[in-house]
Amino acid sequence: MTHPAIHILRLLKWGRVLARHGALRGIERDRNAPAQVKRLCRIARFGTRQPREPDYAGAFQEVGPAAIKLGQALATRPDLVGEGPARNLLALQDSLPPVDFGLIRERIEESFGRPLDVLFASFEEEPVGAASIAQVHRAVTTDGRQVAVKVLRPRIRERFARDVGTYEWAAAHLEALGGEAARLRPRAVIDNLKRWTVRELDLRREAASASELAESMKGIEGYRIPDIDWDRTNGSVLTVEWIDGVRMSDLDALRAAGHDMPALARKLVLTFLTQAISGGFFHADMHQGNLFVRADGTIVAIDFGIMGRINRQARLWLAEILYGLTTGNYRRVAEIHFEAQYVPAYHTIEEFATALRAVGEPMRGKPVSELSVGQMLDGLFAITRDFDMQVQPHLLLLQKTMVMVEGLATALDPDINMWDVSGPFVQSWIRDELGPEAKIADRLREDLGVLARLPDLVRRIEEKFPPKGGAPEQAPLPEVDLIWRRRVAREGSGKPDSNHWARYALAAIAGGIAAWAVTYWSILG
Repeated sequence: MTHPAIHILRLLKWGRVLARHGALRGIERDRNAPAQVKRLCRIARFGTRQPREPDYAGAFQEVGPAAIKLGQALATRPDLVGEGPARNLLALQDSLPPVDFGLIRERIEESFGRPLDVLFASFEEEPVGAASIAQVHRAVTTDGRQVAVKVLRPRIRERFARDVGTYEWAAAHLEALGGEAARLRPRAVIDNLKRWTVRELDLRREAASASELAESMKGIEGYRIPDIDWDRTNGSVLTVEWIDGVRMSDLDALRAAGHDMPALARKLVLTFLTQAISGGFFHADMHQGNLFVRADGTIVAIDFGIMGRINRQARLWLAEILYGLTTGNYRRVAEIHFEAQYVPAYHTIEEFATALRAVGEPMRGKPVSELSVGQMLDGLFAITRDFDMQVQPHLLLLQKTMVMVEGLATALDPDINMWDVSGPFVQSWIRDELGPEAKIADRLREDLGVLARLPDLVRRIEEKFPPKGGAPEQAPLPEVDLIWRRRVAREGSGKPDSNHWARYALAAIAGGIAAWAVTYWSILG
């Protein structure tokens, strides 16, 4: 277990980096920030020269890989870091200088137990991309297929575990301060970050996520996932089909290739909604570098280390919330928040509906260039404090991805209206899931499921309560006061226990006599 002094030294070191980028200024000025945190910020920035404009993204980039992931998570939390920092963190690039190829070769050969030449006919030493967790190289397999090979950085798992351990320690102490710090649930936020990164650090999980998403999106035209080369994939190496296409970030190249930009924007939004609302399993790292457009207009997604999952009930609530905001049914949106217990019961639905109206009305009927989903989320976060709403960590990935998708769609088509695009899709899904036919089908499915489970239930009852016969049932045994239990009880009460060694000796002697007696009588018998 790491000593608290180590955690404090790390936090101060990172605080110095944040201070040099001016990233602590906002915390010191925030009236909701605990006084203890403000004091630590003043200590961390002592003697540093701060820029006029804070550079939050640059600060997190300099701190290291785990901080980059934390910064990306905080980009969806304007309620926690403020609107300005959240916008700045959206520009955070998950990139670091590449690792020397000799170390990459060593990692591949060690993980497979075979030379690189046996796995690949050719392997480019210069990476095509280097992120905080892994870097990607282009290669050709021994059977002639063009592939992309993703390799984890050396010792990245250990570094992440160390840094996230300090985040957990800091979050626990922050939450223990109570008040606003407890409402924002920093421990749950860090726990979510930890789960995301643990999945991302096992490339087999990423391969499985890509395979699952490909299966769920199989019938969706114009969207594709690269094939996985399972024979050249393990926990540290992921090999996938090489994708030829234009990066979605290269708008000039997309236009030069003759792509219909508004159609691409619409397709991007609908494929995200299909994943999140229909499937409940979505690509949660949809930035420009992870999306390509092929010559036929097909969108190809890569990098599935971060995936989001939402259960059916949460998807129903989410769909109704989105539809209610697009149609102005704020009463129903408020009711859903109370049904989901997002809002404490001592508030009223009517007051919450009025607050939602103040957020939703400015959004309706306007293009993203004027008002946006991101601004809507900012508005929703603003009212969470007034209604004592705790943060819902399971929705953070969804919020982050919604902001990313909106940014990409706006870049492709500045005049797109996210509500107009998403409204018909959400309405159709709600009709399918909540209409009378769906309710009848759900009831039949539940009743048939109960009938199907009856034989198994009867068998378990018989195992728990077998019919009489055979060996007699063991009578209840008397409770024995174990000596270590008595010692723990005495230590807990604060009473001295000076003769416990004598009792240990007595118990050992008694146990030896009992064992000898049992052996002796068994021989005689």
